[in-house]
Amino acid sequence: MDTLTLKILYMIGLVSCFVIRFPHQKETKTNQIVANRRTVQEKILLFLVYIGMLVLPVIYVFSPWLKVADYELPLWANWLGVATFAIALWLFWRSHHDLGKNWSPTLELREGHTLITYGIYQYIRHPMYTSIFLWCIAQALLIPNWIAGSAGIVSFGIMYILRVGNEENMMLEQFGDDYKMYMGQTKRLVPYVL
Repeated sequence: MDTLTLKILYMIGLVSCFVIRFPHQKETKTNQIVANRRTVQEKILLFLVYIGMLVLPVIYVFSPWLKVADYELPLWANWLGVATFAIALWLFWRSHHDLGKNWSPTLELREGHTLITYGIYQYIRHPMYTSIFLWCIAQALLIPNWIAGSAGIVSFGIMYILRVGNEENMMLEQFGDDYKMYMGQTKRLVPYVL
């Protein structure tokens, strides 16, 4: 595919992510925080993900500044990127939908927070992380640039490694044996595998 088409497809996916998340962000603001694990590390990690998954791709799409790091991919890889982004968007939407008022962008528990074990959560504990990993893979396949294309997987990968344990500890403290049993029944990212 030509570069312009890839840029347009990527931006459609990016805008779709914001459209999916917007109503949940709005709804979350009305629900009081009862436990907050937001640390300086958390803020830094979120900032790095913001740079890697939004700022650098948008710079790539709208300017020639990163052109020096471009690479070429075969057509099948571009189509794989489109399909991967479509799956990521569905999983992103489904994760938000199933969480409802329990969703939070940071390590927080909201008033009335419940343990969600139905919908997509009956198969994997962290489907939103799975969707974002898929989004990062799609980013690398739709933005053929060593800097902007790979920035998502690097920044989100670091955040995931440093965050998921803290998140699961928070859930264990809140839900105890129920969450421990849930952990025994599900995998973190890929059903039956990982």
